[in-house]
This record gives sequence, structure tokens and C-alpha cells, in this order.
Amino acid sequence: MTFEKIAVYGASGFGREVMPLVRQQYPDSTLCFVDDGCNDTKLNGYPVYSFEEYIQHSRGCSGIVVAIADAKIRESLELKCIDKGMEIVPVRASNTIILDEVELKDGAILCPFTTLTSNIKIGRSFQANIYSYVGHDCQIGDYVTFAPSVKCNGNVQINDRAYIGTGAIIKQGRPGRPLVIGEGATVGMGAVVTKNVPAGAVVIGNPAKPLARRGLGG
Repeated sequence: MTFEKIAVYGASGFGREVMPLVRQQYPDSTLCFVDDGCNDTKLNGYPVYSFEEYIQHSRGCSGIVVAIADAKIRESLELKCIDKGMEIVPVRASNTIILDEVELKDGAILCPFTTLTSNIKIGRSFQANIYSYVGHDCQIGDYVTFAPSVKCNGNVQINDRAYIGTGAIIKQGRPGRPLVIGEGATVGMGAVVTKNVPAGAVVIGNPAKPLARRGLGG
């Protein structure tokens, strides 16, 4: 897969971490950042454009890497880019390990030292930050985000738009009875998940429990 131009959408910390991976994987492409809220015109040696400016500069075979952790924002930006005829570019660090029978849909970003073992199905635009791990027989939905050092053991089902925080550990499920992280759920930093997490829930701690919500008078 070749692109004349590739932009990393998002000039914040994660975008700047992803850019060297894009440079390594696509050495013949002209690279830049796209960020509608950045005041800089150049970062780390690369020009920074607004989205509209990039559209004008990207005539030809252009692609985009959406380096945004928030799943809803990432999905919205990808749809906007696709509508303008851009292709969502996958990114994979050279030391990523992928073993047998791994299905990985479009737009994944796999950062250094990511490991995907065997018999795994992963939806579109998955983001796995450094030192993340996905064990055997896992199913991961669309727009799921792993912060650094997530350990997802075997037989786990993570539904669409879930966010798994730095250093979280997800206990192994059972064949036919996976441990389930519900759609849009958030697993906090360092949490140890030992049971199912409902859709939209926020869980923290060891073992992970729902975040207590204070009342108005709390």
C-alpha cells in the first residue's frame, strides 16, 4: 500500500508518538500533521495544517492516520475524512508481534512492543499503545482503545468504543463464557478486571469496581 501523502490527525502527544512509526512504515510518503486546534505551523520537523488546508494540499493518493484516543471523536473524524475521499491508513510498529489467525480490520494503530497472540478478531480503528497485549480467543469491537501496558488475557470480549486505561489487567475468561467489557465502558488506570463490566460503566481498582458517583451534596 502506497500513499503520496499521509497526515497524522492529532498533533498532541499521541500523534507525535505515532508519526515516527508512520515515517518508518511509509518512507516514500510526504508526511504532515492535521490539527484544527494547534497554533504551531511545524512540529518535529513536519508542517501542521488544518483539516481544510490538508484537503487542498492532498490532491492525489492521500491517506490519514487518526491518532485520537477518544473513540467517539476518532470515529467522527474518520467518517469526515472518508467523506472527503481519504483512506484510513493502518500503522504497525516494526517490533509488533502477531501470531496465528488474527483478524484485524482497517485503521489499526499498533505501537511498539504490542503483542497479538492467536485466534483473535479485532474491529476497525483499534489503538494499542506501547507494551499492550491481547491473548488468545479474544474478540474486540470497533474503535477500542488500549492505553500503554494493557494486559488483556484470553477469552475476553471487548465491545465497541471501550477504553482500557494504562496498566489495566483483564482476567482470562472461559471458552464459551468470555469475560465481557461492555460497549463504551472505561477501565481505569491500573484496574484489575475480574468480572464483566456493563456498557457505559467506569470501573477502577483491584479488583475493579464501579466508580462511585457523588450526589449534588457530596
